[in-house]
Amino acid sequence: MKATIDKELLPMKAHYFLFNAGTAPVVPFMPTLAGQLGYSPAVVGTMYTILPIIGMLAKPLFGYIADRYHRHRPLFLSGQVLTGIAFFLIMFVPGMEKPLPKVEFHCHRGVSDVRFCSEYGECEKRNLEQYYGNRTLECHLNCEAQPFMWDIVCQDWLKNGTENCAANRTNTQMEFGTSINMQKIEKDDSCMFFMIPHDQGQIAGQNVTLYCPRDKEYFKSNCTMDCHEDYLKEQLAESPVINTSSAVSMPQFWLFFGLLILSWIGMAVVVSIGDAICFGILGDRHHLYGKQRLCGSLGWGVFALLAGLLVDHMSAGEVNKNYTAVFWMALLIMGFDVFASSKLRHTPTHLSSNILRDVGQMFLSVRCVVFFLWCVAIGLGTALIWNFLFIYLEELDKAYEECGSSIKTLEGLVMGIQCFGGELPFFFLSGWILKKIGHVNAMSLVLFGFGVRFILYSMLQNPWYILPIELMNGVTFGLFYATMASYASIVAPPGTDATMQSLVGAIFEGVGVSMGSLIGGQLFEAVTARHTFEIFGIGAFIIFVIHVCIQLYLQRNSNIDENGKGTVASDTANANANATASPSAPLETDISKNTDHKDGDGFREVDLS
Repeated sequence: MKATIDKELLPMKAHYFLFNAGTAPVVPFMPTLAGQLGYSPAVVGTMYTILPIIGMLAKPLFGYIADRYHRHRPLFLSGQVLTGIAFFLIMFVPGMEKPLPKVEFHCHRGVSDVRFCSEYGECEKRNLEQYYGNRTLECHLNCEAQPFMWDIVCQDWLKNGTENCAANRTNTQMEFGTSINMQKIEKDDSCMFFMIPHDQGQIAGQNVTLYCPRDKEYFKSNCTMDCHEDYLKEQLAESPVINTSSAVSMPQFWLFFGLLILSWIGMAVVVSIGDAICFGILGDRHHLYGKQRLCGSLGWGVFALLAGLLVDHMSAGEVNKNYTAVFWMALLIMGFDVFASSKLRHTPTHLSSNILRDVGQMFLSVRCVVFFLWCVAIGLGTALIWNFLFIYLEELDKAYEECGSSIKTLEGLVMGIQCFGGELPFFFLSGWILKKIGHVNAMSLVLFGFGVRFILYSMLQNPWYILPIELMNGVTFGLFYATMASYASIVAPPGTDATMQSLVGAIFEGVGVSMGSLIGGQLFEAVTARHTFEIFGIGAFIIFVIHVCIQLYLQRNSNIDENGKGTVASDTANANANATASPSAPLETDISKNTDHKDGDGFREVDLS
């Protein structure tokens, strides 16, 4: 049998591939980039609380405009342009400059050294030795001083002393220069010792020997050290952690956040209107949606993996990750997406006379309200994965002494497995799965999958062991997204497809993802990342049980139809026939058969049990 290609769907497939390929190099790395710029997890959580709310407002607004004025295509293309440009401009947002490294100067029993302590000391020692080799650095130390320290300086460092040396006993700060040998770095627990060659130094313009006799008090002082080396400064200096109250007073924060908002609006418009266009082209073939959407997973997986490899390659020998390549990738690929999407031909076949009224009827349906609440619950869990999983991985990477040299490659592999091992097969099989088990059972399966996935995350020690867990993304995102989009398209009143897709997407992101980002950011700082995933996992299992119980109740209560109010006045015979179907059967929205019908108001009646 000769294979046939539906040319009408080719531009749609190209859009899903290119749009996801264009956003994959940037979107997953935004939370870690925000951390690199100095923003705390609470600030990241706050931003990703507001961003989905912006999307929640943008999706129904632009979906309504698209349906009301038949402007699907212009809005669709404008959203792509806005997304590409906003992401590209983020490349130019400045970060916070790190302060000088804080060290301790030790001098006793004829030995002098500079000590630096950190929980990731092994990684820093390895990086410094690889970068500097046998170089000796000239450094300037500014240290806290006590009177006895000045006595040692005057009597033992300067030998003969100076006229003004004794007068310095009242000074609380002491400045001097010294050399540190980068080949002679000693390691003890979490501390590094930079040995001073021959105890040589300079103070008050004189060459001195930094010698402290054993019979005198231990010379130990907290100092800042400036070796005029950016790499050393980046390795040893503490990253500035900007809290929410400090961030709102910084212009660079508002530039960063403003560009994120613009990109989020662009993506919201593209995703919601794009799905509506797709279902409009498919017509009665709703079950083919997953096969269109899997092209997006293919693009996301390929380019997320490529982006991770590029970032690690371009960051070799640098402390901070270099994201320049991924921003250029996003801009160029989004340009190709605009070209491919301009070939789409979509004409809405029906326009609702009162879009707001028809969509508002959804909130009178018990089953639709449960569906909306399910979208919120999935959004809570999705937020933790989207916005905090890579932050958790980088914490595990440092604790496991991998030193972060390949962390972006690992993150790229995570995205690749999520797509190729998870989303792609589930999008391909989603039509078959939904026919076999029904939408309601699929919803319960997704909740259970989140519980298992989060509990496994909480047990991780080696960050690389996350890779097999990411196969579950097929259930928690692939099956979820196909179920959500298909269910929303089926229950949408005629002429409101874009509005309905926008509304469901807004509830998922604007309420669920927003709340999950806020809760996740606060928990990350309050109870650690590991415990946060454990809490969310237990919560997912609880919501799974509640969802199953509610659906069993609705199936057994024959007085409740899909609108939550008994039977609909018109077409009662057919409606009752559907509503009283076997409660044990899967969701009777057999998408391939399109067995739904309409009541007198043009509202589609479908048995959604």
